[in-house]
Amino acid sequence: MNQPRLPLSQPGAKRRRRRPQPPTPRRRPTGSEVTQTAFDDSGFDDSGFNDSGFDDSGADESAPQVEVRRSSRRTRTVTAYRDRDTIVVLIPQRMSKADEKTFVRDMVERVLAREARALAPRGDEALVARARDLAATYLAPALDHMPEPAGVSWVTNQQQRWGSCTPSTGLVRLSHRLQPMPAWVVDYVLLHELAHLVEPSHSDRFWRLVGRYPATEKAKGYLEGYLAGKGRQADEFDVD
Repeated sequence: MNQPRLPLSQPGAKRRRRRPQPPTPRRRPTGSEVTQTAFDDSGFDDSGFNDSGFDDSGADESAPQVEVRRSSRRTRTVTAYRDRDTIVVLIPQRMSKADEKTFVRDMVERVLAREARALAPRGDEALVARARDLAATYLAPALDHMPEPAGVSWVTNQQQRWGSCTPSTGLVRLSHRLQPMPAWVVDYVLLHELAHLVEPSHSDRFWRLVGRYPATEKAKGYLEGYLAGKGRQADEFDVD
């Protein structure tokens, strides 16, 4: 039985070339990424999983979502990073289920711990402890004593100012509007108010004390940009 012949290409006909596919973009590491070396090959098995079998049954509803991704390129390291409301953990393709469970739990805890350190203190007790640390680090070396406030607290009645200090009573108050902001911004405002315990006015000496905090200008720019986004111009008394 004769097989049908394939049509011959016409002389001079152009062959269609396949367009090369662009390479898959690699994920950029984020500042909150943590990496850990896994272990030697004895920690692997030959099950060849394509997807995660991470068991999150019985997990706390308040805990973050966790996504585990296996990679054939990854052989000895485990990496975790935050992607919006999910913590992504990258593990070697051939990691055993038992090791996966251990490493995922450890890496999630590391990410959460790093995020906690980057957040501003939430409660008044944590704010007092932070004020003590800032005073000891930046003010005490320039003075013959360490300024100690009588009280430090978050307040909800300061809508125009970021913070305030009453030198006569030693009370320092920070606006609750600072709480979602980076910790280094809150530290600046807190140190600013602590400096008023030593120097009530915005004198040259006052600004020299505040300037000992490395992120002073950066934090001032952040607050100015925030107010500009709200359609308001910053002034010297926003941080009293």
